[in-house]
Order: sequence, then structure tokens, then C-alpha cells
Amino acid sequence: MGEKMQGVRVMAEWSPVIAMVICNVAMGSVNALVKKALDVGVNHMVVGAYRMAISALILAPFAYILERKTRPELTFRLLVDHFISGLLGASLMQFFFLLGLSYTSATVSCALVSMLPAITFTLALIFRTENVRNLKTKAGILKILGTLVCISGALFLTFYKGPQISNPHTHAEAIHQNDTDQDKAKNWLLGCLYLTIGTTLLSLWMLFQGKLNIKYPCKYSSTCLMSVFAAFQCALLSLYKGRDAHDWVIGDKFVIIVIVYAGVVGQAMSTVATTWGIKKLGAVFASTFTPIILISATLFDFLILHTPLYLGSVIGSVVAVMGLYVFLWGKNNETEASTTLPPQIDNEDQNVDRENDSRSPV
Repeated sequence: MGEKMQGVRVMAEWSPVIAMVICNVAMGSVNALVKKALDVGVNHMVVGAYRMAISALILAPFAYILERKTRPELTFRLLVDHFISGLLGASLMQFFFLLGLSYTSATVSCALVSMLPAITFTLALIFRTENVRNLKTKAGILKILGTLVCISGALFLTFYKGPQISNPHTHAEAIHQNDTDQDKAKNWLLGCLYLTIGTTLLSLWMLFQGKLNIKYPCKYSSTCLMSVFAAFQCALLSLYKGRDAHDWVIGDKFVIIVIVYAGVVGQAMSTVATTWGIKKLGAVFASTFTPIILISATLFDFLILHTPLYLGSVIGSVVAVMGLYVFLWGKNNETEASTTLPPQIDNEDQNVDRENDSRSPV
């Protein structure tokens, strides 16, 4: 009985971590597939709008059935909060991220997304959701070190390609694709800028969602509302690239499959898992799993889409994972310290009270 209870307790502790790992692996595959779809010439915000609409349709039944009795009253303030959530975490984020993805590659985009822990950690310090005094502790130093290692791995993977370590004779299509990518290399700086803006918006959303989870703790309903607002926002933002109604008619079967997969897996399931992970682990801790997107996209490109694998991708991915584990180590030390500190403080207070009582003349 005791072993069973311990197993349940361990599962409860690790389930958010497992969910975040699966979520980020899925997002890596989504980014790789969406990059292929954008190469066809589809309006990137049309992809975003369809993706959000599919997410809303998928989540609506779950929100109605599972959260019907526990859902709090939907006020005007909560609607505004979900509108902002859709703007930060979906429409504006996708506008810049997908635009940057079209100018670069899935690997580069995921490498820059791996900087999410550093950006979220920095923003958390600015907005005072992380305690600055904790940076001088062992846990704080480990978190900073892990963040810097994550960034180093992402930058190494981006700027050092290295020799090809896969068999070039089995990747004729991928080599041709690399030629077209080289034609777009002139826009890589602009693409990286767009990707950085998109990643910053995603960091702001994670911090904002952490506050929204307290006011509206219904992950399915919250994500569904966010997706509805984001679908309309993406439709408006699509006018930036063109106003032709034919842009909304998708004829390519591959693009249709990618949009459906991105809507169900990349938006509905991943956003629900991320929202739950933020609620359980916090925004900064949840963001440290983003290097897994980088590894997933690299492997998905190589194994499924037959893109050549380079030494820089392998080394950068390993370094990013090492940084992730260092950050998790620091976070674990911080959690252990927070659980043991209050009793010590209480004991100290009790000792002070006893001293005061003994000195009191009454």
C-alpha cells in the first residue's frame, strides 16, 4: 500500500514534466512541417487562422463537458484577458514567428526559440515574478548557468553548421531544398529578428498566462477562448500580405494535412499542456523545456523529411540539453530550499519569542 502511494506521488510530481517533454517534441515536428508548407507559398497568417480555428473546434467539446460545473463566471475583464492572451501567445507571436520561419529554417527557428528560458527568466526578473535575492544562492547560480548554456547551444547550432555526418547520397531532395534555402540566406538576419520578436512575445504570454491561470483555472475553456480570439486576429493580420480571397482556398493536400496537424497537436494539445505546465511548474520552469523543440525539429528533419544532419546540429543540441538539466538542477534545489526554509524561520521566531518572554518583567 505504501509503495503504491509513493508511486502515485512520484507520478503526480513528474506528470507535468512528462507533459512538457511530449508537448515540445510535438512542437518540433510541427515547426518542421509548417516550414515545408510555407515553402509552397501559402500566406503564413492564413495557416495561423486555420490552425487557431481547428484548435477552437477541437477544444470546445472538452471545455463544455469537462469544465461545465467548475468553470467560473466569464466576465468582461476575463474576455479582455483572453483577447490579450490570444494576441501575445498566438496571433502576434505567429505573425512574427512564421514570417521568420519562412526566411530561415526549422532548425534556426527552434534554436532561437531555445532562448525562451533566458528571455522568460529576464522578463520574470523585470516584472518581479522571480526574486532577485535568490540569484546569489546556489540554486540561482545554477539557473543562470543553465540559461547561459542553453543560449550557447542554440547559438552554436545556428552559426556553426559543420561537416555533414549523414549519407549525402540518400538526400537528393534535401540537398535541392538546401539550395533554395541558400537563395533566402540574404534575409536570414531579418528572419532571426522576427523569430526573436516572436520568442519574446511567447515569453510575455507565459508570464501573462501564469496570472490568468489563477483567475480562470480552466485549461480547456481558457485555450478555447484564446484560440477563438486568435483566429479572428490572424485573419485580420493576413491582410498584411495580401487581400486575395483565393489565399484562403488551400488546394495542396500536404498543406491541408500540415494545417490540421498543427491545429490539433501544435495548438490545441500543446497549448493545453503548456498552460497546465505553467500552472504546476511556473512560467520560467515551463520555458526551460523549449530546447527539446530544437532537438525534435532536427531529428524530424533528418528521419522523416530526409534533411541532411550536420555536426553543428548534434553538438548544439547536446549543449542545449545540458543547459536544460543544469537549470532543472537549480530549480530542484530552489524547491527543496523553499520546502525546508519556513520551519526554520518558525523555529527562529519561536526562540526570539522565548527570549523576549524571559526578559520581560511582567
